[in-house]
Amino acid sequence: MTEDAKAIEAIVMVAEEPVGAGLLAQLLEITPSHVEVLCHELAESYRRENRGFELVKVAGGYQFQSRPEMAVYVERFVVDGQNARLSAAALEALAIVAYKQPVSRAQVAAIRGVNADAVMRTLAARGLIGEVARDDGPGQAALFGTTTLFLEKLGLFSIEELPPLAGFVPGPEIMDSLERSLLADSAPKVDLRGGGEADSDVTESTF
Repeated sequence: MTEDAKAIEAIVMVAEEPVGAGLLAQLLEITPSHVEVLCHELAESYRRENRGFELVKVAGGYQFQSRPEMAVYVERFVVDGQNARLSAAALEALAIVAYKQPVSRAQVAAIRGVNADAVMRTLAARGLIGEVARDDGPGQAALFGTTTLFLEKLGLFSIEELPPLAGFVPGPEIMDSLERSLLADSAPKVDLRGGGEADSDVTESTF
């Protein structure tokens, strides 16, 4: 094994987050393309040797992870409290943030139809989402996006690798029908007693 390959192993081993090829190239004073080649060779050697870990490209960099078939043993080692599952509400909010980011708490609440403060705090505490910007509008609400830890947990290199929503969204004909129905329901109502328009309790949600 070359000195550069051993250096990559040592750096990735102690890193708490995935290490990008650009940073490795700077530290080793080699080109990023050479780093990519070395990482690929390391990953292949671990596979051939059937190691209990692997070198994976995830969240914009390289990281060591235990092999999937070793999960049963790793789960025995993990403390019970550290493996608590997210609730359905938290997973729903996380999906909204992932696909609509950057997004505010109010926008998440508007989409879900219920207050999202608690689940947003839970997701932030888990390190899955974080504040990425501020809204330009009144109040400058905090805007949230997913973190590198989110990418690590899902095994993604970037957010662009999320599966498309096309298969889960109603077709255009259904959306058109729904829109017509909503427009009909929100049309001005005539007060037969006074001839004027009745008051409407419909409020507009902004996204």
